[in-house]
Amino acid sequence: MCKIFTFILTVLLLFSCSQTYTPRNFERISLQSISMDSTSIRAIHVVNDSTLYYAGSNGDIGFTNSNGSSWEIEKFQYQDSITPHFRSIAVHKNKIFALAIGSPALLFSFDFSDKFIVYEEKHEKAFYDSMKFFDDKHGIAMGDPTEDCLSIILTENGGQTWNKLPCKNLPKTVEGEAAFAASNTNIKVLGSTAWIVTGGKKARVFKSDDFGKTWKVYDTPIIHGNGPQGIYSVDFADADNGFVIGGNYSKADENIANKAMTTDGGKTWKLVADEQEPNYKSCVQYVPNTNGKELVAVGKTGISFSNDGGYCWKKISDEEFYTIQFFDENTAWLAGNQKIAKLKLN
Repeated sequence: MCKIFTFILTVLLLFSCSQTYTPRNFERISLQSISMDSTSIRAIHVVNDSTLYYAGSNGDIGFTNSNGSSWEIEKFQYQDSITPHFRSIAVHKNKIFALAIGSPALLFSFDFSDKFIVYEEKHEKAFYDSMKFFDDKHGIAMGDPTEDCLSIILTENGGQTWNKLPCKNLPKTVEGEAAFAASNTNIKVLGSTAWIVTGGKKARVFKSDDFGKTWKVYDTPIIHGNGPQGIYSVDFADADNGFVIGGNYSKADENIANKAMTTDGGKTWKLVADEQEPNYKSCVQYVPNTNGKELVAVGKTGISFSNDGGYCWKKISDEEFYTIQFFDENTAWLAGNQKIAKLKLN
């Protein structure tokens, strides 16, 4: 199927006067790896090709502006006894925001000189998965249901205060529907629009066009039905074209119904490359400045690359990572278990 599609696409491009971008092709890639002892890293914030922030599993927040040759690392504790396990990070207006999983839910604001908690939620079911900022004022974090809706907290003052959205303002979830804190990419924001993805009993896309205040929800054909199945990551190239990926974490080598695309802003989704590479992945990202043609997906099954908008894929590395984030079309940072890496595509 991929070969047929690639042939059709090539023919179309030959006769397209407006085509200005030629997708690249990579058989293998090289990585510059950095060992990060005793911490699992699923949340990174890329500033440029030499500057990165991360939040780790041992209450650690780290920063480098020297391409990883040196790090400034701060350790966090709560009430001198709880070490927060961070899986979400956002850097916003010289402040670092790090959100811990589990209960109590703890959202820290930090600038390497002072740190304080800007949101705390004590609930036995509290489990926050991802966090993003829309702009200077608006931010969003999402988590698993504590009632019959997703947990969504919002800020309208640049992160100084956060408030939880009541369930009456959200679509209902079904029992067993939740999200995966696998790569800090359960949320994608673009302008005032946010998309959130779920898994478990349902694999759905929740969408808001007003900074997270009101929501609609759309079904996807991604595999679902039990705990580790569903959508793990979402990205959008523009307001219309997006991609979701995931699968079954417990059967990572399977690649049945684990990737889909939309061309209408997330209302409808179509499976692609079914039963072909890639298999389970925890993060997918469009490569910037490639007209939505190039994507990279990472997970414990390696790194995969597409140069045709996600229809066809090839494996370009066996290295295991949880998350990836691009600075530009040639440079990305990756993170995983006790490691951070730099990827160069040019």
